[in-house]
Amino acid sequence: MKRFICIMAFLCTTLGMFQVAAQPKARKAKQEVKESGPALSVRAQTQYTGQISMPQEVIWKREIYRTLDLKQEKNTALYYPVEPIGDKMNLFTLIFKLIADGKIPAYEYHLDGTEALTADNKIKFKDVLDRFHIYHQIKRDTQTKDTLYSIDNSDIPGNEVLSYFIKEVWYFDQHSSTYNSKVVAICPVLHRSGDFSTEVIKYPMFWLNYNDLGPYLVRTNVMTSNLNNTANISLEDYFTTRQYKGDIYKTTNMLNQTLAQYCPTDSAMIKEQKKIEGQLKAFEEHLWENPTDTIVKNETKKSASSATEKSVKKSSKRKSNASTSTVKVKKENSSSSAPKASVRRQRR
Repeated sequence: MKRFICIMAFLCTTLGMFQVAAQPKARKAKQEVKESGPALSVRAQTQYTGQISMPQEVIWKREIYRTLDLKQEKNTALYYPVEPIGDKMNLFTLIFKLIADGKIPAYEYHLDGTEALTADNKIKFKDVLDRFHIYHQIKRDTQTKDTLYSIDNSDIPGNEVLSYFIKEVWYFDQHSSTYNSKVVAICPVLHRSGDFSTEVIKYPMFWLNYNDLGPYLVRTNVMTSNLNNTANISLEDYFTTRQYKGDIYKTTNMLNQTLAQYCPTDSAMIKEQKKIEGQLKAFEEHLWENPTDTIVKNETKKSASSATEKSVKKSSKRKSNASTSTVKVKKENSSSSAPKASVRRQRR
């Protein structure tokens, strides 16, 4: 009997130890599954036909920086509503909440305007709040002892972000023979006036990697027309189909200069912007141009030039003939008048 009790006690102890040892692994596995669930659903959101991923190696690409003025009608979809109304919010409020929750990283904006989307240039959310004087309250989590920032919706400066900087990449993919463009980075710009002046100063806040932001833009619908108040398009489709209107302020160049640095006047800048837009369009037209079409165009040009030459020659001949006829008429008139003079002389 004692032997049986010892054996049962030994088995219970062994099973208990196995259960204790296995329990943390099971909890860890459940926690990993629980944590990986939302991440997978976010990745699933990226399976869309909008922005096509650009290959690492392309034979041609050009990087364009634009500024989007939210006062223009085509860009107001990024501004409305100024404050959240239910589940509706503008682009900056969405960005602000995602950074506050730690779902997407923000990167430092350098003085030269270039973006460095690397781990070394990540900016902390606390620095964003302090740098741009955004009112917030600091709280402590009683369980994890983590620092929490409480910001009211009315304190989010969504009404002061009146423009955005975006970076586009235009490229030709030789593998698929396609000519595409996509947004790769975005920067909200804060417009504020000083305490003792009414002059508005622009403060670029931070850069965002569009690939990090894209999965959340898919689930955010916006209204793009004053005649149709239905939010029938996502922000991702809005950027993919290039429904925004932006002015070029910089292109990637070896001197790292903006247009304002080498265009002395506003008219010169407008001329340079039109030139760059024309270069992008001309590259696409030249890319898909049929060689036979160029031959036909050259032949039509030659025929047109030859026709004009012939018409010029004919007109010159007509003029010369007209001049010779007038000379003959004058000569005939002079010859006809000569005998009359002789007759008069004879009468005298």
